[in-house]
Amino acid sequence: MTSRSHDSGLAFSLRMTAQLRSLADLQHSIQPLRAQLVAHPVYTRLNDMEDVRTFMSQHVYAVWDFMSLLKALQKEITCVDVPWVPRGDATARRLINEIVVGEESDEGLGGQGYTSHFELYLAAMQQCGANTATIQGFIERLKSGESVPSALARAHVPAAARFFVGETWRIVESRSLPRIAAAFTLGREDVIPDMFTRLVQDLSRTHAGSLSILIDYLERHIHLDGERHGPMAARMLESICGDDPARWAEAEIGASAAIRARIAFWTGVTECVGTDKQSVGAHS
Repeated sequence: MTSRSHDSGLAFSLRMTAQLRSLADLQHSIQPLRAQLVAHPVYTRLNDMEDVRTFMSQHVYAVWDFMSLLKALQKEITCVDVPWVPRGDATARRLINEIVVGEESDEGLGGQGYTSHFELYLAAMQQCGANTATIQGFIERLKSGESVPSALARAHVPAAARFFVGETWRIVESRSLPRIAAAFTLGREDVIPDMFTRLVQDLSRTHAGSLSILIDYLERHIHLDGERHGPMAARMLESICGDDPARWAEAEIGASAAIRARIAFWTGVTECVGTDKQSVGAHS
């Protein structure tokens, strides 16, 4: 999609969603997309351990860019500069900071120490023998100061994951707080329980021993997002958008873009699962 056509699409969306005035309005607007995402066939295609490894070697990029989306929100909502000054809505600050604590420094395995959910996912990949070299190479490029687009292109990131992260990065770089908050809330936190509950049940039945860390990771997100982080993120989004139709229109753009990107991502992953697994593994 060209920049001009993308901008035209955003303008059209803004016109079409100008009457949104609440979270309920937005949830109703994106419900067809959400239903399509929750019903995606990828969740039932992980039939053996090699399928799971292929899935994880791509899904790990969504785990990573979730943290970047979260930190983008924290940067927009709170003051992370020195000297510190009060910034933003106090309720939104509290909510985002509490979510950051849980995602960036959760209890480690067996209650030992603390870890980010990204690092927990890497441990799950190592446990089941999934290839972590590509994601670790990608992270090293970022640590050295390389831009996200450049690192995606040069680290041999799988195409589906590269597209998904690119779409997330477009939302982050928009610097639109309603757009970022809606992508985070409705494109991530809100859908996690519905996406992964059945997957956890299937993996627990078939691969519990070799995937115990992955199952723990998914169960944490189902619990946290369903019972705590999801509702907290929803309250944060409401505090950001208030009763301003223009802000809710921006939020609709972010939520729709995030869900569409995830659907495309899952479709790309599904195409990799069950194909030439040796070839896939060599590049992921």
